[in-house]
Amino acid sequence: MSPVLAVVCSLVVYFLGYRFYAKHIATNLFELTGNVETPAHALEDGHDYVPCKRYVLFGHHYASIAGLAPMLGPAIAVMWGWLPALIWVVLGTIFIGGVHDFSALAVSLRAKGKSIGKVAESIIGHRAKSLFHVIIIFLIGLAMGVFVQVVSQLFSSNFYPEAVFPSLSLMVLAVGIGVLFYKKGVPLGRLTIVGFALTLIAVYLGNVLPTPDLAAPTWSYLLLAYAFAASVLPVWLLLQPRDFLNSLLLYLGLIGIFVGFAILRPSFVAPAFDANAPGAPPLYPFVFIVIACGAVSGFHALVSSGTTAKQLDKEQDAVFVSYGAMIGESLLGLAAVLACTAGFASPAAWRDHYSSWESADGLASNLNAFVTGSGTFLASLGIDPDLGRAFVALIAVSFALTTLDSATRLLRYNIEEVAETLKVPVLANRYVATAFAVAVIGFFALLQVNGRPAGIALWAVFGTTNQVMAGLTLLTVTLYLYLRRKNYLYTAIPMVFMLVTTLIAMVSNVRTFFNQGSYLLLAVGGVVLLLALWLVVEGVLRFTRGREQAVAAVREVLG
Repeated sequence: MSPVLAVVCSLVVYFLGYRFYAKHIATNLFELTGNVETPAHALEDGHDYVPCKRYVLFGHHYASIAGLAPMLGPAIAVMWGWLPALIWVVLGTIFIGGVHDFSALAVSLRAKGKSIGKVAESIIGHRAKSLFHVIIIFLIGLAMGVFVQVVSQLFSSNFYPEAVFPSLSLMVLAVGIGVLFYKKGVPLGRLTIVGFALTLIAVYLGNVLPTPDLAAPTWSYLLLAYAFAASVLPVWLLLQPRDFLNSLLLYLGLIGIFVGFAILRPSFVAPAFDANAPGAPPLYPFVFIVIACGAVSGFHALVSSGTTAKQLDKEQDAVFVSYGAMIGESLLGLAAVLACTAGFASPAAWRDHYSSWESADGLASNLNAFVTGSGTFLASLGIDPDLGRAFVALIAVSFALTTLDSATRLLRYNIEEVAETLKVPVLANRYVATAFAVAVIGFFALLQVNGRPAGIALWAVFGTTNQVMAGLTLLTVTLYLYLRRKNYLYTAIPMVFMLVTTLIAMVSNVRTFFNQGSYLLLAVGGVVLLLALWLVVEGVLRFTRGREQAVAAVREVLG
């Protein structure tokens, strides 16, 4: 199959999935009819609960979920061939990822914008909430600690220092747009045109102005300070407009990549299928772990049930914002598959880059493969190759930053819920909870374990933790539908697939850690595995108790 035909087929699947499958689930399973007041209006406080226009909220949601992962995951997974990666990115999104993201948002809307952990309390039980919170805090802290390390390295002179100026410019522009729109009433269309034009100018200036020369640790501390500010500031002042501007960059980048790809019409230089890639783990279950955010990711449930549920203006916007943004992120994953399989000059160049799992499994290698391949597609539009690569690099860096600021706020929300459970009111204070959240992220970013940051040392357990979070979210939603006498198979089948696949991968990893003598990874991976199994048992017990005794309690919280 030619890459162009593969893309056309993928786009058809995306359209059918959104037009029919997503709308059916929203209407018939969750009954989002638009007659219920959303938490953004019912609890509006001008800080966290703020009604947001659907296109702006789409941009925020899209930017929050589309970090580095949808670019980096496929860049590794293509070692098993372009076909498994492409199928999982496309079909995984339609039948699992989009359903997961949307259903997490839907149940959170019914729970006054509470996190998926708080929702689990009313559906599964008190222990489930605490187990969810432990996994969530570990997941966000680890991921964002690594993101701090990643962006610090990308800002250094060894990678893409030209991304610093436009990244800082985006923050300043976002604050200006937030003030002008919410306080001065300037029309959004006018602000969008001017803001995006200034953003593109900032991209150009970043390539011609002198670049800063700060050490990576200095950038880490500056990023943690930024994460603190982004978490405590009103959501309309920085988070919404910054993510909206960032999403415009990604739209432009994706359009350019796919149009350039269509003009170039390259061939696949990678094999369609290779179950025995050199040094790689088994294709099953690990292709479903390596490619997460481009197909399904537990982190998305935290965004859906965290910041997005608190800003949704109308229930009718839920499918567009959550399921639609998941398709948008899948398009980024699809672009990564194409860039890393059809963006190379020749099969020999591809084999040289992917000579072994160890040679391909790294930040610089993965990111450069995506940036170089995408730059090749952009060059067919007449764009200077260096400028094209710099633009794609900026997209990668800026989306890592948007995920960092959104995730810090999400971590703050979960810490506030923990404070409520433990009855420690001081920890529920916005500034104290944010300081605790930043400290958790800083722990994984800055603490050294055997000469490496703790987050990097523990990164091997992130993929499985993230995917088991997706399975547990689908477990919670499945029980919600079961108690409401709805057809829960739409979420139950994906839930079983994700839990079985991820638990197999977790057991495999634990065995590997033991054989390698990696006792830190063994301990952390073993604890996460036990927590996941415990939550599964709690969910099964709730299911076996029957509906009647649980329905009243659930309806009191979720309606």
